[in-house]
Amino acid sequence: MKVLASGGILWRKDKGELKVLLIHRTRYDDWSWPKGKVDKGEHISETAVREIHEETGLKVTLGTKLYEIEYELEKNKTKLVHYWAVEITEKALKKQSFKPDEEVGALEWLTVKEAKKKLTYKHDVAPLDALVSLDKSGDLDTTSLIILRHAKATPRDEWKEGEASRPLLAAGKEQAKALAGILKAYGPKLVVTSSWRRCMDTVLPFTQKHKVKLVERSQLSEFGAKNGPQRSKKLITNLVVANLPTVICSHRPALPVIVDSLDEYTPKNLKRAIAKITTLKPGSFYVLQIAKNSKGKSRIVSIELVEV
Repeated sequence: MKVLASGGILWRKDKGELKVLLIHRTRYDDWSWPKGKVDKGEHISETAVREIHEETGLKVTLGTKLYEIEYELEKNKTKLVHYWAVEITEKALKKQSFKPDEEVGALEWLTVKEAKKKLTYKHDVAPLDALVSLDKSGDLDTTSLIILRHAKATPRDEWKEGEASRPLLAAGKEQAKALAGILKAYGPKLVVTSSWRRCMDTVLPFTQKHKVKLVERSQLSEFGAKNGPQRSKKLITNLVVANLPTVICSHRPALPVIVDSLDEYTPKNLKRAIAKITTLKPGSFYVLQIAKNSKGKSRIVSIELVEV
């Protein structure tokens, strides 16, 4: 039996020094990272955000996917935990609402060296090492860019009223409802979508529920990407450079154009992973974490597949 859980390594910079947040679990008398079990019907990214808030009183959004670790709980039972890097700003700290209870009795912000000494379990060191590695390479402070393929739509050969109006299937509408919660975990502030119906209906549940700005762009439609690929590429470039957490919703035939647009921001070690964007299944997305170097040049530092 496998127990699925998720959480995060919460970090901030204190006078330039990296600090991380540990929790003390009263019941177990141990020091570890905020995390918890996945509820029925919940995506692991939603779990991470919920558990972090419940255990620390902090409202967060997820950064780079750091680590997955599996360990034995007891005979024939293991636990698989997914961890993300989670930046905590001064604004978030001021709004924190933590109260000690029977589950979590205390929180401590510690340096990396202090945290390694305080952690109760050896397996908790690995995700911290992954965080430190990102910090040393300048890849820890990132912005999310999400590439989303619209949800499951009515097959082309079953719709005779034009591609722009082809609607979602019932299964696609369920995906769109699920996406409203899952996308929120990554904190998008803007959604830019093809104006065609199946894309609009995919993102509307999210934008309406969370009051996120929605912008329609013909460059992201199948027609726009095919007949004006340079305009589509310019749009993607502008969104990368803007450095605002953004969702881009488009169609399978337009995905190769989007991949080409990202080429100059993609290091060699991620070229193969970025190319897989063209194989996205309906309703699924990739989260690209984008950092800037000392000269302000954007670069993709990680890519995470989220299937819905």
